[in-house]
Amino acid sequence: MATDFFDSVKYFFDAALGTEAKDLKFWQTMIRAFIIYILGLLIIRLGKKRLFSRNTAFDVILGIIIGSVLSRAVNGNAPFLGTLTAGLLLVMIHWMFAAIALRKHSFGILIKGKPEMIIQNGEVNWDVLKKHDLTESDLIESMHLNASTEDFSQIQLATIERNGTISFIKKDKQPKVVEIEVKEGVQKIRIEI
Repeated sequence: MATDFFDSVKYFFDAALGTEAKDLKFWQTMIRAFIIYILGLLIIRLGKKRLFSRNTAFDVILGIIIGSVLSRAVNGNAPFLGTLTAGLLLVMIHWMFAAIALRKHSFGILIKGKPEMIIQNGEVNWDVLKKHDLTESDLIESMHLNASTEDFSQIQLATIERNGTISFIKKDKQPKVVEIEVKEGVQKIRIEI
């Protein structure tokens, strides 16, 4: 009895989804795409929000691989259920690695990288720029966009983050004090600019 049920389900899936890529009909590809979209969305939602932000190479690579794996199920180049299972397995591995990285800092650095200082107290660390294949023009462009300056001396700290973006902390502006004599020997006005 159970065998008949499973044979019926298999027949339904084979008829609705096709089995060989070369034999897929237009409508079967559409059904596959719809099912993969819905199930892929569920699988990705299991990956938690960090997957969507693509914070590090660790997150980006999962997105690329899942897209590649699930696309094979749409066009019939891989077994349908096997492909879905592989996508789910990838998200579970990502979960596991994220959990280990949360508990073991050294593992987190290994799979996610670590931030590095590019500017400290207005001084540029040119070796770090070279290490990350960044030019002075790249740094200045990032300063324009994120710190509204192109003057290194105005930057307290600049860090290339694990995701490759550069973050900036500007120096606190010290007020300029000007003393103005209103009348000689009578009164001085002190102004902070």
